[in-house]
Order: sequence, then C-alpha cells, then structure tokens
Amino acid sequence: MRIEKRLQDSPLMLYLSPLLALLLTLISGALLFALLGRPPLGSLYTFFIAPISDGYGLSELAVKVTPLLLCALGLTLCFKAKIWNIGAEGQFVFGALIGGAVSLQFAEQQGWWVLPAIIASGALAGLVWAGIAALLLTRFNANEILTTIMLNYIAVNLLLWAVHGPLKDPDGFNFPESALFAPHTLLPVLFEDYRVSIALFIALFMLVVIWVVLSRTLLGFQLRVMGENHQAARFAGFNGKALTWLLLLFSGAMAGVAAISETNGPVGQLIPTLSLGYGYAAIIVVFMGRMHPLGILLSSGLLGLTYLGGEMAQIDQGLPKSITGLFQGMLLFYLLACDLLISYRLVLNTRTPGAVTTTPASE
Repeated sequence: MRIEKRLQDSPLMLYLSPLLALLLTLISGALLFALLGRPPLGSLYTFFIAPISDGYGLSELAVKVTPLLLCALGLTLCFKAKIWNIGAEGQFVFGALIGGAVSLQFAEQQGWWVLPAIIASGALAGLVWAGIAALLLTRFNANEILTTIMLNYIAVNLLLWAVHGPLKDPDGFNFPESALFAPHTLLPVLFEDYRVSIALFIALFMLVVIWVVLSRTLLGFQLRVMGENHQAARFAGFNGKALTWLLLLFSGAMAGVAAISETNGPVGQLIPTLSLGYGYAAIIVVFMGRMHPLGILLSSGLLGLTYLGGEMAQIDQGLPKSITGLFQGMLLFYLLACDLLISYRLVLNTRTPGAVTTTPASE
C-alpha cells in the first residue's frame, strides 16, 4: 500500500473535514466509554450537552473560550504565513508570570491606569518571549518549531520557581501559589454571579480586527502570499524577516493578554496549574477553524466545551482529568488524517513481491 497525491483537492471536503473529524471523535469516544464500562450515549451527553444545559454552564463556556480565542487569533496570522509558532503555551505562561508579578506590586496602588498597565505587562511579556524565537529564526535560522517548544518548558519551570520562591504567599500555609490579587487589579465581570469578564469583549474585538486584516489589508495579502510561496513573496519585494518578527511578536502579545484573562479573571492569583493547555489547544482551534475568524470562533467553542465536559466527566463518571486531553488528541488526530486524505489517496499495491517486469526482446 502506498499514498499517492491527488490531482486536485476537493474544496468541499476541505470544509467538511472538521465535521468528519468531530463525528469520528464522537464514535471513538462512545467506544472508549463502553470499554470503560460507562453507558456510551449517557457519557457523551454528560461530556458535551450537560455542561451547557443552563445559563451558568454557558457562561463557564465563555470563560474557557476567551483565552483559547485570544491565543488562536495570534497563531492564525503566524500559520497563514507558514510560521509554525508552537509556543503559545510558553508565551501564555510567561505573560501570566510577569502580569501576576505586576498585579502583586500594584496591590496597594489605586487608579484607572492600574488595570491597563497589568494587561500591557502581560502582553509585553508574551511579546518578549515570542521575540526570542523570532530572533533565533531570523538571525540564526533556527527552526521555530523546536525553539518555541523548548521555550514552553522553560516558561513553565520559571512559573514553578516563582510560585515556590519569590512570589509565594507567605500566609499561604506553604502552598505553592501567590497571594490573591487585590480586587482593583481584577478584570471586571460582565454579569453578577458569573465569572465572564471583559476579556471576552477584547477577544471578540480582536476577532473582528483579524478578520479585517486578513480580508481587507495589504498585510493580509502579504501573509497569504508568504504562506503560499516564500520565494514568490521575496520576489514581490515583501520583507520576510520583518513579517516574521511582526507575526511572532503579535502572536506572543495575544497569548500574554490571554494569560491576563485567566490570572486576573477567574483564577485571581498565580498557581502552578494556571494553564490548562490553552496554548496547545489553540493550535487545534486554528486548524479546525480553517484559519478563518468565524471558523476559529466555532472551534474555540468546541474545544472550550471539551474542558467543561472533562470536568463534568470527572464529577459524574469518576473519570480521570486526562479525559479532556484524550478527546482533544483524538480530535486533532482525526482532523490530520482527514486532511491527509483530502490531498492524498491510498493505493493498494497489487504487484506480487519479487515479481520482475521484463521487456519483450525485440525480434
């Protein structure tokens, strides 16, 4: 058996592929629940429907969607230009670390400028962390996939060091976490008794901005050309290094803002398990959404639902926390498999092993 390039990709299947991947994930999830001795349909209901069956559940979905959407929007521009930034997780964590440290410093400060300064510090931290990868790529031609992944681990360990050391709450009974942030350093919530903050508006506003940039500006055109063919972009006079810097820095800043939406939103302090893998899940969001703002919004909702469903499955079914990652992994696997089969087809090799084709001798 071998794979063979198709003559032409199917545009219809390009958009149906995420739906097919979701269907295959649901089927696989049902089989998994059955193997674990749980009722398949009832467990799928618990995972995908029950978490959003009331107003509070929908508000919690918005809480999960906000950081996913912010990270994914930054990654979209990078991926459009085929700059493979896998480091949104590290940029998120480093943004949370610096933004959290600034929040603790402003515990006694009052003023309208405090909250914008905290958001800016988170964005700047994410930007700086992505800037390291941009420098290594443009100056030394280092592979951005490897450097951004390694920076993820460094950022996580910096956060662990901080909450076990200098930022540890002295009154926290030796738990590895910072003190609770002062109320005036937290993002205002949109509705009383719910945890949705104004970060949701920031994410939706940036969604519109990205949509306009991609569809109506010269920058969007340059990104598309660069993504299709780097050499063509260079021939057209586009500055590839400047675009690389711009895209990575913007992506890092968006991840930093996403971090503030968590630390200064529903969490309210620095903890070791601050990120639920939002940076990695945002990669799935971008590919499921086909790098289109509307698709990204829908896929953010789906991935956000897997977080809620995983928590609900832990409570109701007694399943481990890793069930969330398992569903996200299956979703990505099936999406990649479906995408592969859009461009390639499987061909059965009917030739008998060892058989030799001979050319008839000329008479």
